[in-house]
Amino acid sequence: MQYADVTTRLAGLGSDKWVLSAAANARIRAGEAIINLTIGEPDLPTPAALIESAITAMGAGRTGYSNGRGEPSLLNALSGKYSTLTGRSIGTDRFLCLPGTQTSLYLVLTALCDPGCEVILGDPMYATYEGLIRASGAVPVPVSLDPAHAFRLQAADVAAAITPATRVIMLNTPHNPTGAILRPADLDAICALAAQHDLWVVSDEVYGNLTHDGAVFTSALANPAYEDRVIVTASISKSHAAPGFRSGWVCGPAAFCTRALPLSETMLFGSQPFIADMTAQAVAGAPDLATAMAARMARRAGIIHAALDGVAGLHVHKPEAGMFALLDIRALSRDSKAFALTLLEAEAVAVMPGASFGKAFEGWLRLALNASDDATCEACIRIKRFAMGWPR
Repeated sequence: MQYADVTTRLAGLGSDKWVLSAAANARIRAGEAIINLTIGEPDLPTPAALIESAITAMGAGRTGYSNGRGEPSLLNALSGKYSTLTGRSIGTDRFLCLPGTQTSLYLVLTALCDPGCEVILGDPMYATYEGLIRASGAVPVPVSLDPAHAFRLQAADVAAAITPATRVIMLNTPHNPTGAILRPADLDAICALAAQHDLWVVSDEVYGNLTHDGAVFTSALANPAYEDRVIVTASISKSHAAPGFRSGWVCGPAAFCTRALPLSETMLFGSQPFIADMTAQAVAGAPDLATAMAARMARRAGIIHAALDGVAGLHVHKPEAGMFALLDIRALSRDSKAFALTLLEAEAVAVMPGASFGKAFEGWLRLALNASDDATCEACIRIKRFAMGWPR
């Protein structure tokens, strides 16, 4: 039988990256007491008010077809949100509503990239990015993120990676897995390169409301000088503890949204109106839930740092934002997958191996911060015991 080339390009880039998470979940279903620190699920349920909003909308008959751009209520809420965020008017014609950030990025990259185009992005990177890029026919060009620069993408490194085939510079701020936040000067320098070489800047900003300890997030849309080439994506999955609702959006130039709309309508002709109504309520409200969640996660990052940094050759990187802390195990092992699998077997603690996030992250582990404080403390005890017994 014959298959499209895309299936070859994506081989090994899907659920294979989440083998540790799958193994942990299988053991949990079998009744084992696993401390699961693999996935960035919010640490509390979806707010009752949002669920009630969706139920009310369904009861009111908001279950019919929508349109490809998005429901008016949600478009207006997004316009208000981004106008406030940027300090200038961002019209409703600059948005497309889609089921989550993943689908939004797929739309954007497919709309921008021809086969053979290059997409520059930081390494480590979120585990699905390579697949998203290759699905469009483009080629990922990873640029190593240096811990010495707090894992922030450096414009000089981007400049060195640009070729005639480059089409997109892809950002993730705040960053997954490192929690790094690009500063305004970082963004301006990268966007200036994009303008110089006529490139697009695509920024995944899904963790923008989850900053820690007073850290300040700046959107790639902040500088109006570059708004004609900047596209951002986000969703309510993290900020409003609603990952299962699959509700996200694209914000970009009006011309891009017009060009990409037929592609969006080909993929999914409109999101569910009742979810759009719920999302509009979430977007228009104060980010109290995200602020409280971020405070808890910052506290747990502190617990991990206090318990493990400097122990048995381990080093902990505390994030500026997001849902993860990083554990540097390079003094013990350069095979993060083998280390993580052995940790799961020996101590019933599940973490993500750095190898799932790119070659530059080998020798690191990603630890989710969504377990309770007590579970986080217990995980640290087990990891410490495991590391101290690791053969040297």
